[in-house]
Amino acid sequence: MEKYAVIVAGGSGQRMGADRPKQFLLLRGRPMLWHTLTAFLSAFDDLQIVLVLPTDHIEEGKSVARLTGAPARIQLVTGGRTRYHSVKNGLEAVPGDAVVFVHDGVRCLITPGLIHRCYAAALEKGNAIPAVAATDTVRLADAGGNKQVHRDTVRLIQTPQTFFSATLKTAFERDYNDSFTDEANVVEQLGIAIHLVEGETTNIKITSPIDLLLAEKILEKREAGS
Repeated sequence: MEKYAVIVAGGSGQRMGADRPKQFLLLRGRPMLWHTLTAFLSAFDDLQIVLVLPTDHIEEGKSVARLTGAPARIQLVTGGRTRYHSVKNGLEAVPGDAVVFVHDGVRCLITPGLIHRCYAAALEKGNAIPAVAATDTVRLADAGGNKQVHRDTVRLIQTPQTFFSATLKTAFERDYNDSFTDEANVVEQLGIAIHLVEGETTNIKITSPIDLLLAEKILEKREAGS
């Protein structure tokens, strides 16, 4: 079965205080997005990538694709108004019979091991969503106040969220809803059970300068270990 990664990289650098979208900021001398792409390219030799970017950053994305040494395996498409619409655009480049990993472009510390785990679980269960346990105390707030939630029942969701392409494409035929914050939520609307797999605590989403510093340290340790 074919393997595709739809990598969504439509963020800006506003919270970073950067002069460019955060996916193009440098980590260990390489664009953040390069680390994400190379993790997927190295996970499977036959995996193809659909990279979803804002229109005005397509050329910069092509430059990063060339840096990977495998630009022929990376197709670039233009994103949409929301993450939902960007993923939908990316899915148009995916065939009807494939396993699809949908991943945040700025989760640049993803490892081939987690990609393999999601693939195996998706083949067995139909889908695979990486998640990690909450370590902080969690309180649920609403208009009436707030209350503590037992953290043992809480899971923090990550990507790559992995499905069969036919399932994703059917799910994304629905009209957009503000509740569609990730692919699992969209697919769940079809009545399909969502299966969680163990994620990685280092699979963080880079959103602020402190995340960037942490990512630098993690990559530094990985390089030293190798």
